[in-house]
Amino acid sequence: MKRSLPQWSELRPLLNFDIPLGRPKTRRLAGAADLWDLRRIARRRTPKPAFDYVDGAAGAEHTYRRNRESFDDVELVPGVLAGHEHVDLSTRIAGGPSRLPMGIAPTGFTRFMHAEGEIGGVSAAAKAGIPFSLSTMGTRSIEEVAAAAPDARRWFQLYLWKDHDKSRDLVERAWAEGYDTLLVTVDTAVAGQRLRDVRNGMAIPPKLTPKTVLDASVRPEWWFNFLTTDSLKFASLSGTSHHLPSLINSMFDPTLSLDDLRWLRSAWPGQLFVKGVLSPDDALRCLDAGADGLVVSNHGGRQLDRSPVSLHALPAIRAAVGNDVELMLDSGVMSGADVAAALCAGADFVLLGRAYLYGLMAGGQAGVERALRLLADELRVTMALLGASSVADLGPEMLRLNWRDKNDVGPHPRRLHTHTA
Repeated sequence: MKRSLPQWSELRPLLNFDIPLGRPKTRRLAGAADLWDLRRIARRRTPKPAFDYVDGAAGAEHTYRRNRESFDDVELVPGVLAGHEHVDLSTRIAGGPSRLPMGIAPTGFTRFMHAEGEIGGVSAAAKAGIPFSLSTMGTRSIEEVAAAAPDARRWFQLYLWKDHDKSRDLVERAWAEGYDTLLVTVDTAVAGQRLRDVRNGMAIPPKLTPKTVLDASVRPEWWFNFLTTDSLKFASLSGTSHHLPSLINSMFDPTLSLDDLRWLRSAWPGQLFVKGVLSPDDALRCLDAGADGLVVSNHGGRQLDRSPVSLHALPAIRAAVGNDVELMLDSGVMSGADVAAALCAGADFVLLGRAYLYGLMAGGQAGVERALRLLADELRVTMALLGASSVADLGPEMLRLNWRDKNDVGPHPRRLHTHTA
């Protein structure tokens, strides 16, 4: 083989060494190719108790792993010779528009993960044109979140309390501040046993011990933000962090019933979705009690370990409630392909919990914006390859829930639902 040394004129164009520009955070986030990259960044930059609070689940974490396995086992059936110049990701949910078929789920203790907390989340949601859900256990109040992003579409999550007066006060405040949809969480009769938190000795607020001081030495930005901003608290409930245990205990009541849900329906004038439904029977009971829609969810595996997987529970619930009831899904979503799979399986919309928090921990509001862009880009490519020009085109004929099962040809009948575009 004949060889010769390269000419400088040929070599010079190849010598293209980019000089790093911009802030380190910007470069770090730009280098994330998917949500799993953001998770790795989050793990490096967040103290272990805070990261594990997000990343962990109940018991031996069987449900947490099965949530992911259910999406990994999905087979998407591409549509060929069915191309479209444009792919429309917009939809309508709970009586209003969303630029993407996904929104930010309610999360508690959010400023424990990153100092920007709910303000970073709602600001990113506003820029993306999607709903943001504020948790009862949020670390910014109903009013603070509304003031930070007055143009954002905002939802409020409520635990069914035994104390109806406290519940009424919260929902009246939320309605007055322009929150248009109430998510009522019903899978927390008691708090799940989250063993990572026990092993980490997690406390809210965090305690300065030799272990946490050592942890701070390699994560100085998180600790600087934590020590120089206001203290963590359930901001909609209390102005202090001193009563967190009693507040938590007052939220979870194992005696709550459908009568409490009916009462709440009478107290809330907007859209009401029940979050935490995993069976057709419970779905129908909640609708009979006045729910407008449902969130098919196992709380990300954080409540009852070995509970049904949300994605697998979805088709039977869709078949039971019919085409006219709006269904959302959460638990396990980490990519745009996961979002597409959920929509094909019968969901109208998807809520992002861990996926949102990994972005927040990786870089505050900018990290959430990066997470949403990654998911939107992945969904757009997935839909194009499936031959879907809009969310309404996604259906069960494009999905097999378990590729290992040769008899699984997807949910039946062929068209279980129609998305509202």
